[in-house]
Amino acid sequence: MKKLIAASLLGVSFCAHAQSSFVKDSLDSYIQRGLRNWNLPGLAVVVVKDGKTVVLKGYGVRDIETKEPVNADTRFMIASNTKLFTGTALAQLEFRKKLSLDDKVTQYFPDFRLYDSISTQLVSVRDMLCHRIGTKTFQGDFTFWNSSLSRAAIMQKMRLLKPGRPFRQDYGYCNSCFLTAGEVIPKVTGLSWEAYITDSILKPLGMTRTSALSAGMEKMDNVARPYTTSYSDQLHRVPYDQWDNLAPAASIVSTVNDLSHWLQFQLDSGRYRGKTIMPFAVLQKTRDVNIITSSRKSLQFPMHFRGYGLGVYSADYNGRQVYWHTGGAGGMVSNVCFVPEENLGIAILTNNDNQSFFEALRYQLLDAYLGVAYVDRSAQLLPGAQKEAKEQLQEISSWHSRVKGALPPLPVSSYTGTYRNPIYGPINISAGKKAGQLFIRFEGHADLTATLSWMDNDEWLLEYTNIEYGIFKVKFRTQGNKVSGIELRANEFVEYDAYDFVKQ
Repeated sequence: MKKLIAASLLGVSFCAHAQSSFVKDSLDSYIQRGLRNWNLPGLAVVVVKDGKTVVLKGYGVRDIETKEPVNADTRFMIASNTKLFTGTALAQLEFRKKLSLDDKVTQYFPDFRLYDSISTQLVSVRDMLCHRIGTKTFQGDFTFWNSSLSRAAIMQKMRLLKPGRPFRQDYGYCNSCFLTAGEVIPKVTGLSWEAYITDSILKPLGMTRTSALSAGMEKMDNVARPYTTSYSDQLHRVPYDQWDNLAPAASIVSTVNDLSHWLQFQLDSGRYRGKTIMPFAVLQKTRDVNIITSSRKSLQFPMHFRGYGLGVYSADYNGRQVYWHTGGAGGMVSNVCFVPEENLGIAILTNNDNQSFFEALRYQLLDAYLGVAYVDRSAQLLPGAQKEAKEQLQEISSWHSRVKGALPPLPVSSYTGTYRNPIYGPINISAGKKAGQLFIRFEGHADLTATLSWMDNDEWLLEYTNIEYGIFKVKFRTQGNKVSGIELRANEFVEYDAYDFVKQ
């Protein structure tokens, strides 16, 4: 007893030992409870500590119909966890003197333009990798996400994104920026982004069940199905995202088993199984903070400062430096995290995108290994999420109660036709199958449609056929008895801002 008291007073191993018992004795029950509380079908987790894989396991199911279980080799989309692979590849190419991260983008793409001429002249590869061109977070993604646009067409449309803040002053998360940076790789290597990532990272690390592209994912073996509880009180299967046109930002498919190799590489200074894959200087370059994302003390976690490197966030956590990134795809969210000072790495993959348990679990594991007094992070986050979901469902229910099959104030033909947004392009609105209903086809997306149902008070109920995009109330803009436009929005998971479409 005296030894334990002395240890606690000295601030040494007692706390760390007590917390490691959570991982050994309570992790399974904690995760199983989390799956139930958050309506999460399946989860896979890996923990690497001191050069060893100490947790490598799947929980729940990858398919709620077949009940096939998740295991360590189940494939998930890791979405924006792809970004560090892109940042690492470009840092490696700089180390090899194939390019400089401070090279101007126009050096590789002379016709590339941002919204204003000064930003166009100044913007560098580094700017593209750290989200500091002045655009808002997710700006343009409704146009780009799951669209039929090519990579070149997305880059062309970036000139239409009007920045909300000054160039290089503020952080605004930008997927099309990472696409642009990744497309520099073919310019200097002659290899596509996906070929270079495969040859320089995936193969050397033995990530044999990892694919740089996600096309055809539904046909892969042992693959998780994507689900959401957004805008509903039950799980809905949603389509696999078609990310390959934004590949350097989001397209990698992987497993926790393979990600254990990536974590070992990060924690062993660029080595894997004793072999140097990349110099440590390359990894350091990706971790150097290029823009501050927050400098305010967290109210929930032992964190104060957060910044962004080249595809990875950096923060303090109970006195240690932590690196991490989250990934959000339709029906799947993930986190990859590593703490070099503690030789600790964590990866968590899940198949319901409308839950925060994947983050609660990461913080719980950080707490366990970094000596933070126990707080049930899932229980801490759950009430707020449940309250928000309840309020959303009540609002949607009230909207549905206003849809009674009545006719709108103007003839249906007044609303039909082609509408255009300068960034997105055209949509087509036609008469729906029911009275008081219209049908929208989004021309930039092969499979995206929606219905508009007349409610009352000049308001319509917008429901996307892919529930991932959301349910909203909207209004047509009219001048006299003539319809002139409509403002549409999507789930903030896609893009925060609404799009104004003008009737042609």
